Amino acid sequence: MDDIDYFTAADFPAIRRDYPIGKAFLERFTGMSNDALRALQETRFRSVLERAWQVPFYQRLWGTAGIERGDIKGLDDIAKLPTYSKSDLMASVEAYPPLGDFDGADSVGSFRSPQIILQTTSGTTGKPQPLLYGPKSREIQNALLARIYLLQGMRRDDVVHSVYGFGMVNGGHYIRETILHWIGARLLSAGTGVETRSAQQVMLMRDFGATVLTGFGDFVKRLAEVARENGLEPGKDIRLRMITGHLGPEGSGPMSEAWGGCAVYDWYGVGDTGIIAGEGPDQSGMYVLEDAQYLELVDGETGRPVEADQPGDMVCTCLFKDDIFPIIRFNTHDVTEEVRGASPIGLPFRRILGFRGRSDNMVKLRGINVYPSGIGAILTAEGRGFAGEFLCELDRAGIRDEMTVRTEVRGEASQAMQAEYEQLLRARLGVEVRVTLEAHGALAALTGIESRQKPIRLIDKRKP
Repeated sequence: MDDIDYFTAADFPAIRRDYPIGKAFLERFTGMSNDALRALQETRFRSVLERAWQVPFYQRLWGTAGIERGDIKGLDDIAKLPTYSKSDLMASVEAYPPLGDFDGADSVGSFRSPQIILQTTSGTTGKPQPLLYGPKSREIQNALLARIYLLQGMRRDDVVHSVYGFGMVNGGHYIRETILHWIGARLLSAGTGVETRSAQQVMLMRDFGATVLTGFGDFVKRLAEVARENGLEPGKDIRLRMITGHLGPEGSGPMSEAWGGCAVYDWYGVGDTGIIAGEGPDQSGMYVLEDAQYLELVDGETGRPVEADQPGDMVCTCLFKDDIFPIIRFNTHDVTEEVRGASPIGLPFRRILGFRGRSDNMVKLRGINVYPSGIGAILTAEGRGFAGEFLCELDRAGIRDEMTVRTEVRGEASQAMQAEYEQLLRARLGVEVRVTLEAHGALAALTGIESRQKPIRLIDKRKP
């Protein structure tokens, strides 16, 4: 297989046939029965399961749990398998440097990859984790993202401004490949505010006529402020018709208002899995791409399935990754809830609300669970004078844990405003937190809003 190039190994015609996008996607799945969808999932799961049995990481993980070949016959048995998370992958990297033993490239079996695409996580909380893809799985996840972009209304004649970061992280590369390989729109690959200065970005958007903006919500919203600071009015000087990205708990309303009333869509995925779910034109929740992703919502402490109206950790099995780095029951530790009811557009896929916080960043204050990432939604909706940036600091040095929310505000801060913020958060969170008011822009160096794809929202003073 050494002479097989990337595009031959990816097999673009097969991907278009098996994971259709655009009109072909709707024709394939609109009105599909749950039984037909389940049968498709079962076929793909068996292929991924067989591949995983060839990978040393899964042989160890499942062997330790007493699982043998033949114990898992289908998706009805999947809960018998243990979940794993980033910490398990990093332990694998430590024991088997530099890539760990979860890629499967050298395993005995029917598959050998002609190429491994290597990216990493950001390494914010430690050593970066390798993210590994084969040509086939890489291009399937690109096509799946294109499927959601097209469903949301992206067109080939769009000018797409992307603020996902490049370097070793996956984000910017993923969006670039999706746009160029599967949609054909014109791409402005700006990256973060470090890669292309924020003031320069808004000028580029104006000069090249950007119509679509994609990225993480915090920085997307920040760019609207930068535009106004540089004399540009969103909706007039920069005429976006669509924003699509990782919005977070704040939702689409504040984002649309900041950018002059354009349509705003949410989607969700992680570096390991690619896109898992995204909004459609009905905006009735994010559709889990269930022909490619099998998603479970589990209790973060017990690992048991949660009720339909309860939040849970997203545990993902990629039904298409039967080449490099098969993924079966990966706990993202990102929290969401399922949306009930039938799809308004006739798709058979389940829907979720979207990202609501991280269970491994959850703070328990006097018996109350607090998700720091969700505090921004409260402040955006109800915080008088809130300037859009905040940072939570957890102090574990005293008799009990205490949390301070450092909040940027516009205009002059006062003790009355501080008391107002503390009362607001106490009412919404159900527990008392301290608030300090900061000048607009004061937290940028700590949150990394200009330099990171995902700003820092929690500093735990107990951790080194």
